[in-house]
Amino acid sequence: MEKSCSLLIHFDKGNPAMVNEIKESLEGNDVPLKIEALKKAIMLLLNGDTLPQLFITIVRYVLPSEDHTIQKLLLLYLEIIDKTDSKGKVLPEMILICQNLRNNLQHPNEYIRGVTLRFLSRLNESELIEPLIPSVLANLEHRHPYIRRNAILAMMCIYKLPQGEQLLVDAPEMIEKALGTEQDLSAKRNAFLMLFNCSQERAIGYLLRNLEAVPNWGDLLQMVVLELIRKVCRSNPAEKGKYIKIIISLLNSSSTAVMYECASTLVSLSSAPTAIRAAANTYCQLLQSQSDNNVKLIVLDRLQELKASHREVMVDMIMDVLRALSSPNLDVQRKTLDIALELITPKNIDEVVMTLKKEVVKTQSSEMEKNGEYRQMLVQAIHSCAVKFPEVASTVVHLLMEFLGDSNLASAMDVVLFVREIIETNPKLRMSIITRLLDSFYQIRYSRVCSCALWIIGEYCLSLSEVENGILTINQCLGELPFYTVAEDAETSESKAVATTKSQPVNAITVSSRRPAILADGTYATQSAASEIAVATAALIPGSVATTGNLRSILLTGDFFLGAVIACTLTKLIFRLEEVQPSRVAVNKAAAEALLIMVSMLRLGQSSVLPHPIDDDSYDRISLCIQILTRPDDFFKKVWLQSCRESFMKMLADKQFRETEESKAKAQVSHAQPDDLIDFRLLKSRKGMSQLELEDEVEDDLKRATGEFIKDGDSMNKLNRVLQLTGFSDPVYAEAYVTVHQYDIVLDVTVINRTKETLQNLCLELATMGDLKLVERPQNYTLAPESSKQIKANIKVSSTETGVIFGNIVYETTSVLDRNVVVLNDIHIDIMDYISPATCPDVTFRNMWAEFEWENKVAVNTTIQDEKEFVNHIVNSTNMKCLTPLSALDGDCGFLAANLYAKSVFGEDALVNVSVEKQPDGKLSGYIRIRSKTQGIALSLGDKITLKQKG
Repeated sequence: MEKSCSLLIHFDKGNPAMVNEIKESLEGNDVPLKIEALKKAIMLLLNGDTLPQLFITIVRYVLPSEDHTIQKLLLLYLEIIDKTDSKGKVLPEMILICQNLRNNLQHPNEYIRGVTLRFLSRLNESELIEPLIPSVLANLEHRHPYIRRNAILAMMCIYKLPQGEQLLVDAPEMIEKALGTEQDLSAKRNAFLMLFNCSQERAIGYLLRNLEAVPNWGDLLQMVVLELIRKVCRSNPAEKGKYIKIIISLLNSSSTAVMYECASTLVSLSSAPTAIRAAANTYCQLLQSQSDNNVKLIVLDRLQELKASHREVMVDMIMDVLRALSSPNLDVQRKTLDIALELITPKNIDEVVMTLKKEVVKTQSSEMEKNGEYRQMLVQAIHSCAVKFPEVASTVVHLLMEFLGDSNLASAMDVVLFVREIIETNPKLRMSIITRLLDSFYQIRYSRVCSCALWIIGEYCLSLSEVENGILTINQCLGELPFYTVAEDAETSESKAVATTKSQPVNAITVSSRRPAILADGTYATQSAASEIAVATAALIPGSVATTGNLRSILLTGDFFLGAVIACTLTKLIFRLEEVQPSRVAVNKAAAEALLIMVSMLRLGQSSVLPHPIDDDSYDRISLCIQILTRPDDFFKKVWLQSCRESFMKMLADKQFRETEESKAKAQVSHAQPDDLIDFRLLKSRKGMSQLELEDEVEDDLKRATGEFIKDGDSMNKLNRVLQLTGFSDPVYAEAYVTVHQYDIVLDVTVINRTKETLQNLCLELATMGDLKLVERPQNYTLAPESSKQIKANIKVSSTETGVIFGNIVYETTSVLDRNVVVLNDIHIDIMDYISPATCPDVTFRNMWAEFEWENKVAVNTTIQDEKEFVNHIVNSTNMKCLTPLSALDGDCGFLAANLYAKSVFGEDALVNVSVEKQPDGKLSGYIRIRSKTQGIALSLGDKITLKQKG
């Protein structure tokens, strides 16, 4: 890539034998062999070989050929060979090809003429082009549109050359004249493009003379018109009113590409509500009409940008945006819901919720592949709506409770968390929710959903009937006690032996009952009636129920955390029963049954029936419940019946406060400086201004007044990003200004010649390490004594990994024959440029933490002695957001754990858990764990934390 080329094909280096073969084939009369030989010669030239010995052979034996393929390959060969010497002068032998090119431009075959004209558009040598100008101009009036369109393109490229204006003096006038008579769409487009690039005033004049005809022009020409309008309006904003009318007229074009470009141009040029509404309508039309998911995602991105800057206009479009939910693609559905949720107002909330309810019902009936995930997104969206507008909760909560037994765990969890929040924030719905929850409790399949539902039952069953129904529901779902009975030793050992010999992965659990039996001789004996609950381990999802959704089946899989939740719920219900049940006998009976259940769970946990015993935490929790029920105390009653609810209310209030603060931060707008110019729009003349132009003027004035036209770039911040690459005593001084913009890094390098002599062939040579790739090699320059040069280098980034750019400056001087080299300092590309703070729900964070395989563990080593100060320091140093609420970090217990989260521009997630403990000597100890899906971000973030954590 040391010189520009329009063709690049990989080919292994050739050898002298191959060059001789090519020469022999070219000298022969066999056309297919000549074609193959020319192809090989072109590929060798593209990959570095010069092949000077072939030129004369090609002129003698290939140039006269009439074969079209050979002529096309010949032009490719002529395009890539060196046509100048080291001083930039055209080689004398190149004159040999001029006559051939002139003959081709007058050839009776249209194809030969056309490809020759295309070749001329890629030729940069004025000496070779000058004799061919009359022939090129003659082709402007050829009867075939293919030749006319290529002739116009060739004229445009020739006119752009350094001496092009001398070669084609009257080119713009000729093209304008041709544009008036041309009928072919592609030729008209090329002619207008030339006027646009070479004589903008003529292009504008032609456009304004043909305003009425613009909507009827072809899409190719309309795209160039839009490009011209963008360029003109940027250079002269005062005249954009008349051009916006053209754009709006093109919004109804039959070409979707033109519609999209019109909408994006309109948004970039105007802030008038009418213009923005027209652009948003166009985007929504494209969203409905296009079946390609990539197009839908791009259009949704544009709508997201509109929502950020023109929310009041987008609010009216919310139902049009929601129509995109008909797409079966999850990414499209997710992005659509994200946009819609931020456009909800009291006016449209009912319509939005009705649409979401219909979509939920659809997921129940249809057989889509990812119904579970889509339903989860819809549940989260409805949850968000109900939190913002509590009055709609009553219309959706009962519908969603049908999905408590959903086979998708995430969806069922979202439903139960939604129910938990609504029952607290909407006291009027409490009775109906509790009744529905108790009725559908047996359908729940997952342990985590059961745990949350049990907490709701324990906290919100208040009346006598509700408490009794709650206890009854739990008893029914647990089944008869005990959970197991140890049979005779011989039978137990025999059943174990049989179980081990079975090939199927079946876990047999014996559920027995003992009762006395009268034998034939009148004596009593113990009879064991054993039945087996077979749980197929291969088909069983951990923490779920394969067939029935009862608590017993989940407990028999060894989930004792659920057992502890059951014990806590029963304890709360018994305490509540004491308050609402006048009969002491009934309370004692219920308490005895609850104690029997808890003891049975402990016995089950300590038995050998299950593969693993009960864990210590669950054992202690169940034992505590037994102890509290056997020795009730008013203090404990208050803790269990009031403190739990108060903690939950505090958590909800804190969540609402954080969301309010975030929305306030987003709503902040920039302000103008006190000494800025004030433009009084009421004093302006309104003559001849349409409503759209008037709106646009008003919006521009408003932006100017609020400081939105002021650029964010601060000169002090720019200076902080300047890196010194060489020393002050080096003959060449260099410094770089690094700009990181998502996938691109731009190095703006200033090179200064500190010597008194001219530096020739000065070249900035760069190399990269990590996932960085140099786009193109900077060209060579000549630097006069004590002069400077700005050199730009573009580097592509492919992942969030700390990269290094290193290199040197090479130059030649007249006094020294050897090349001089100045080694540059390394440029470290910081990971902080790629990641930005982000938020995610706690459930999502935990799921990602469990899924991600790359972990980097960094030991805490800091001079900071306060835990909160240390966490704040890590948050500021890593550009991450602390997901743990501030209320959870309150207090002084000597220990602190917090979760941090950030997202990279490449869509990668970075998870960090900070766990620190204060030692007796006042120092902090602990670990910072980083997890991500890719290795690069985990290692880079770990290095950054290690470097910055000392404070």
